Amino acid sequence: MPGLLRGVARTAVVAGTATAVSNRVSRRQAGRWAQQEPAPEQRAPAPPAPAPAAPVDDMSNKLEQLKELGQLKEQGVLTEEEFATQKSRILAS
Repeated sequence: MPGLLRGVARTAVVAGTATAVSNRVSRRQAGRWAQQEPAPEQRAPAPPAPAPAAPVDDMSNKLEQLKELGQLKEQGVLTEEEFATQKSRILAS
């Protein structure tokens, strides 16, 4: 029985240590991300979508706007929500 208790105690210590280390790493990483990301009021506003030039070029204009939005999202200028909002606005026009 002492061998079983020793094994259980060792498992508990290892699991507790792993949990503590994991939590600390998560908190530290979240702190680093918070320092890197600008506050919502410091972010640049989403660029307004240009008005369509002519009905004939409407589809190509929409495609160009969507490509620009995709690039802005990849660069981190737009969040996922801002991207979705602008995308739906372009497609609805």
